[in-house]
Amino acid sequence: MDKIVICDDDKDIVRALQIYLSNRNYELLCAYTGREALDFVKKGDVSLVLLDIMMPEMDGITALRAIREKSNVPVILITAKSEDADKVLGLDVGADDYITKPFNPIEVLARVRSQLRRYNKLGGSEDSNKKEVLSCGGVTLDDRTKQVTMDGEEVSLTPTEYEILKFLMSHPKQVFSPRQIYSEVWKDTPIGSEGTVAVHIRHLREKLEIEPSDPRHFKVVWGQGYKFE
Repeated sequence: MDKIVICDDDKDIVRALQIYLSNRNYELLCAYTGREALDFVKKGDVSLVLLDIMMPEMDGITALRAIREKSNVPVILITAKSEDADKVLGLDVGADDYITKPFNPIEVLARVRSQLRRYNKLGGSEDSNKKEVLSCGGVTLDDRTKQVTMDGEEVSLTPTEYEILKFLMSHPKQVFSPRQIYSEVWKDTPIGSEGTVAVHIRHLREKLEIEPSDPRHFKVVWGQGYKFE
């Protein structure tokens, strides 16, 4: 059973999200400060965190930074429409996605399922007879073990980063627009997806490029999109 942490200082929002996610095979853990959410992650076995940005004691961005020091568990930010700058900062710090208040229950379920699908796939077992190793220019992705290495050194990726890398490495030198990447990885309608994809590509460059400012793998084709070489 997947454990989902719902963290917001507004108890009505926590209750609403509980209702949206009820009747599913989820164990729902409620937190009302960033510190409480972080404590749940530290205990382990958490599959997803829904994390508000504006909270007392420890805000969501601070909690997210601390979570990323401990875990690659998917984090979906809970944001207000007026918090565009915070959305970008959250993605920059390591969030996987965000949902905006007021919530659309269908969107909440879709984003939660999408993140859990990638997380469970990343940690799950594969058919032992299926060999899936992608390698290019020192970067190797082994889809059997869900391990990524750079020049032989293991690199820790979030589930979203892993799926973007796998998608691009599976189609070397082929150019994909941010909308195409978002549709493939998030399995969702790519509305306003350009910034989200760009942040994750930048994270991949920082982790897998010797010189992120002069990448040799993650190339931009101006006006068209991204490709992996």
